[in-house]
Amino acid sequence: MSVPDEIWFTRCPVPTATGIAADRGSLAAEFAPDGIAVRSLRDAAGQADSDGLPRSHFTHELTALFREGGNVPALWARSRGEATRLIALTWIEERQSILVRQDSDLRTPEQLRGRRLAVPRHDIAIDFWRAMALHGHAGALRLAGLTLDDAELVEIPGVRQGQWEGELAALRDGRVDAVYVKGAVAVETARRYGAKVAVDLDSVPDRRSRINNGTPRPITVHQRLLDEHPDLVVRFLAVLLEAADWAADHPGDVARILGAETGAGPEGVAGAYRDGTAGSLRLHLGQARLDLLAEQERFLFAQGFLPAPVDVAGWADHEPLRLAHELRAARAKEAATAPAAAEAVSPRPAGAPATTP
Repeated sequence: MSVPDEIWFTRCPVPTATGIAADRGSLAAEFAPDGIAVRSLRDAAGQADSDGLPRSHFTHELTALFREGGNVPALWARSRGEATRLIALTWIEERQSILVRQDSDLRTPEQLRGRRLAVPRHDIAIDFWRAMALHGHAGALRLAGLTLDDAELVEIPGVRQGQWEGELAALRDGRVDAVYVKGAVAVETARRYGAKVAVDLDSVPDRRSRINNGTPRPITVHQRLLDEHPDLVVRFLAVLLEAADWAADHPGDVARILGAETGAGPEGVAGAYRDGTAGSLRLHLGQARLDLLAEQERFLFAQGFLPAPVDVAGWADHEPLRLAHELRAARAKEAATAPAAAEAVSPRPAGAPATTP
């Protein structure tokens, strides 16, 4: 592959370092000197799938693409044989909960036994909505030592317009007893339907109860781009590292960006993302997060979402992130020493006395 004229990025409508960097213009600025345009897949023409995103967001067929998004499509693409590599992971709490009607007596995970749990079904290549609901319910049931077999799973036809609309309408109409939701739009939609929280998964210390499509969230790249232009991958990651550091120091700006990214208002953003979210965008690829992703992979394969198992440890390539940290540190050092160096070589004003050590 020759040096590309353009590279692409895609992210889900959630908090991402990629979204922060795109909003600040730092991705475009990084590659402009090379004559490389940086384009968002959201703006691409062509066949769109769920959420209005092009097919490549899910299949990762585009070789010059960086993807920061849900792990269900990322694992699915890898399991289908697409030559992608996992180069970073984030973990961001996104208000995951089990909702019930206002008049419901359901208040604990134990009370989910025998209840009717909403499971949407969408006519899309990889039904990540269904996967999210199943693992969300499984996480809540697990708190009581129960499994999905201990509840009644009720299939709800998915709707194209509006997140959680089909499930919450079924809850309102009494067709189901509980619905799994997550994120900022869910906060606003739940309020509109008058639903209340029965099980707050965010309050559980054990993060395994919150393993789902966005927890942990992978950053992936195509093997071909990594093989032929590893410098571009390292530089892209270095920009994301800088964006994550900036976000930690600018929570107000991050809240504004999250509103634009998620499509939710201030109430939804504040309700979904706890204090500290701005500081949780940093990229890691440590064993703890890989283990959490591996547990998600096992669940997805067992539930039939993956056509073949994915070796998560073998999928991960640690070198790009390691080199990106080195590049980020070198740039920070250079920026810190640049003013001093400029001062050292600046000419002495006429008539000014020479300095002595």
